[in-house]
Amino acid sequence: MTPKVFLCLVAVLVLANPAFAEFRAGIAVRVVTPDPLLPVSGGMGPSKPSKEKAGELNVRALVFADDATKVAIVSADFLGFPAALGNKVRARVKGIPPENILIGATHTHSAPDAYGFPDGKGGTAADLKYLDFVCARMADAINEALAKAQPASLRIASGEAKGKIAYNYYADRLYDPRCHVIQALGADGKPFATLVNYAVHPEVIGASQGICSPDLIGPLYDRLLEKGGGVGIFMNSAQGGMVTADNRLPEGKEANDWAECVRIGNLLADEALRIVQTAPEQKSPQLLCEARKLTFPVDSRELRAVLATSPLGLGAKDAAHVTTQFNLLNIGNAQILTVPGEALPNIGFYLKRNMRGEHNLLFGLCNDAFGYILTRVDWGSFSRYDYVSRTCLGEKTGEILIEEALEFVAETPAPLKLK
Repeated sequence: MTPKVFLCLVAVLVLANPAFAEFRAGIAVRVVTPDPLLPVSGGMGPSKPSKEKAGELNVRALVFADDATKVAIVSADFLGFPAALGNKVRARVKGIPPENILIGATHTHSAPDAYGFPDGKGGTAADLKYLDFVCARMADAINEALAKAQPASLRIASGEAKGKIAYNYYADRLYDPRCHVIQALGADGKPFATLVNYAVHPEVIGASQGICSPDLIGPLYDRLLEKGGGVGIFMNSAQGGMVTADNRLPEGKEANDWAECVRIGNLLADEALRIVQTAPEQKSPQLLCEARKLTFPVDSRELRAVLATSPLGLGAKDAAHVTTQFNLLNIGNAQILTVPGEALPNIGFYLKRNMRGEHNLLFGLCNDAFGYILTRVDWGSFSRYDYVSRTCLGEKTGEILIEEALEFVAETPAPLKLK
């Protein structure tokens, strides 16, 4: 056999054998706490001046790659991170297709305004120079994560997170207690990154105290690192209406301090590591990322005002419709669907039940954050739902999301099952 024929044969064997499509992963972090501090936002309306900080605001990027596909999962310590900002980040990243960059918000209620909410005085507290800084730091994190991506395997697991972590403020037990975990392992078999996917409002501190903070997500990351889980990254889930941190005390009081953030963050980290510790190692996980456009009508007067007046340029010219990116990601035996807002728990349960992975994850507040997402039978139906209805795009939002999501899932290959 001549050397030329031998090399051709080797090339054919490599292309024919998927084991040669080496799977890689990398993670990177940037601190984005403003200095000096800026006002913090807990939702629509004026921001609150901040006088101190507790923990550091971060942006974190986890990159997965094989020979055919590169994907970045990005988490930012903000109430939401609109596509107007996300697209600035994507434009600064050259090694990953823009549609494969999934940007979500942890939903802390103690960070600067990233929407440009009206302040009631004809202006906004959004600091455009600071937000440009955040976008640059986020792109840096993605580029670094891609550059240092290393051969990796995965552990993926789902299970109920036990203990006093979250509850539904409107109806205690109407929430999803499942925690989904994706852990990247290096060649030495040790975890270097742990993704935690769980539904909760990180609002232990809240905006009213004037403290800039990642809330319980900061201690979650510290605990994951301390306990050998590597660098953490948190992606929220279907925590709408109102799945919040369980910081309840006797006699109707609440714990609203950093110590409670530490308690809940540590407990969630411990539970995530417990859930994933016995999961089988996936040495050559499949990777597939699909993207589509998703359009909603805007019926809410409050959200139309935000879209029309924000200095970020959030909406269409008429603010009557919004269009955003919608992703479906298969990784190993897991399937991930992005949700551009805060879906109510019943929508989250229904979508997960109809997805096709052995583990089904929802990345809420991802690629956009258009308020609450509820179905027409809930929209405006109860006085308890008055706020979530007013801050929902419209009564058709939930049905549009469900219909488009089920079609997306049906038309995308299912993840491979473990043997």
